[in-house]
Amino acid sequence: MKRAWLVQQLDRLPRQARGVLVTALYAVGAAGAAVAFHLGIQLVYRVGIERWSTASLPVFLGASFLIVVGTSLVVGWLLSAVCREAAGSGIPQLKAAFWTDFGTVPLRVAVVKFVAGILSVGGGTSLGREGPSVQLSGVVGSNLAALAGEPKHKRRLVAVTGAAAGLAAAFNTPLAAVTFVLEEIIGDLNSRLLGSVLLASVIGAFVAHGLIGKHPAFTLSDVSSPTALGYLLTPVVAALAALVGVLFQRASLDLRLKARDMRLPVWARPALGGLITWALGGAVFAWTGRLGVFSLGYDDLSAALRGEVGAVICLVLLVVKLVATFASYGLGGCGGIFSPTLFFGAMTGAVVAGVAGWFGPVGHADLVTLMVVGMSATLGAVVRAPVTGILIVFEMTHEFALVPALMLAALVSQLIGRRFLKHNFYEEVLHQDGVVLDRVMPPRDLKGWQSLPVSSITNFSPATVSALDPASLRETLARHRFACFPVTDGSRLVGILSRGEIEAALREGRPPRPSPAAACQPGETVRHLQRILIESRDGLVGVVDRTGGRLLGVVTLHDLLRAEVAAAEAKDDDGTARVGL
Repeated sequence: MKRAWLVQQLDRLPRQARGVLVTALYAVGAAGAAVAFHLGIQLVYRVGIERWSTASLPVFLGASFLIVVGTSLVVGWLLSAVCREAAGSGIPQLKAAFWTDFGTVPLRVAVVKFVAGILSVGGGTSLGREGPSVQLSGVVGSNLAALAGEPKHKRRLVAVTGAAAGLAAAFNTPLAAVTFVLEEIIGDLNSRLLGSVLLASVIGAFVAHGLIGKHPAFTLSDVSSPTALGYLLTPVVAALAALVGVLFQRASLDLRLKARDMRLPVWARPALGGLITWALGGAVFAWTGRLGVFSLGYDDLSAALRGEVGAVICLVLLVVKLVATFASYGLGGCGGIFSPTLFFGAMTGAVVAGVAGWFGPVGHADLVTLMVVGMSATLGAVVRAPVTGILIVFEMTHEFALVPALMLAALVSQLIGRRFLKHNFYEEVLHQDGVVLDRVMPPRDLKGWQSLPVSSITNFSPATVSALDPASLRETLARHRFACFPVTDGSRLVGILSRGEIEAALREGRPPRPSPAAACQPGETVRHLQRILIESRDGLVGVVDRTGGRLLGVVTLHDLLRAEVAAAEAKDDDGTARVGL
């Protein structure tokens, strides 16, 4: 009854006012989840690793072993037995949900992510909290929309606004949250969803500020503009930090791929990553007294920014945390990569500043500049969101004098990242998981929509039938649940087989009889495709090349309807965002 009453009250409001109000309500809920997640991680870390670090070394090593490995075992069980979708950072999974399922994600993903993320990151595993905050907040927003009675096709907007609110709350960086959602999840800085994402991000920052006050990820004393030496070393640090990011991505995702063939049970793999983190972190703590290998490492990052950590120790922290992080992520831990990449970049800058100090004095302003340049460059090379890489560091430091150096770092990091990596980190995760994103963000009017090329909504990885023997047909039916399949002679489209026809042929012991195939070319318009689909008997059109009829992909009636619903949704969201803001 309460749900129905709430929906009725919202429906009485003008359309634009309702859009702004519900976006604000969803953002409050999503940001609240992110703040609770942040506080949970902080609490577990403070009463665990940090508290026992004041005890004797043998006691700390024993207690930290129980904490890191014990929490990792619980996390492994949660991810393997309850919800595998909650593993990793969660951003690739949310991105896939946005593009393939209208932003709809089961609530159990948020519940498991919340618990497993707190235990994993708070328990000392070398991973970050920001990526999980994005997924957690996006899923919470999507499920709040479902609770409020929003239809499924309306939840795509709520998922990304929730993600923006969560990232703004996690980092206290509302501008970077907006650009990250637009650059990485939506893939369009000029998206019509900008207004709603901006509103949600601002609300997320206000919620975080209201609940826990100012909470900078790391502290930074006031600095002046860098000297000529700082600018001279900026491209050097940016290049080295970007290469560190390239190494991290390749190592962690190669291990993630190889871990699938390990004989170790899935539930035990995060514990192996935790054990590696504990061994490396304990050794570094025993030698240097630093805890930066464990969890986020922001305390040591703040100390390095204040000039309290020498170049040699920074180098040790860089190398050891790099190994601990790619082991933790690659072996299936629950946590993100934002915090580690910022740590890697900062330590790279500190090491370069230390080496330069052997030849002459390096001022504090130059040290800070080189460290934040490293942060931006490593993050930029891995995530490939250059605007976010600039803004996220700028908003964390609040130092406008650093912006020119950050812009130069972004340029260098993009050149190196694109030279050595085919995809960014999140796209490579989706590629490993076999997820192909259908990136269709339709134009603003019906005429523009119908003028799009067929290739914009084509499925280029269709399930096809190329052998008509009973064994192959049974295998096709077992592997796929589609209603019909294109038939090829190896590459050329020769017909269409419905599921019913295949089943009847198998029962009757006869060869199946394909029906004629409707076909079009990828450059033809959606208007032309609509007419072909309406006239086709099977609701499937093969997309073929211009020369020999080679099958490139297929478009089904469901694909067309889904894209048209997205077009209507985008148009509605656009109007709400423009008027509301």
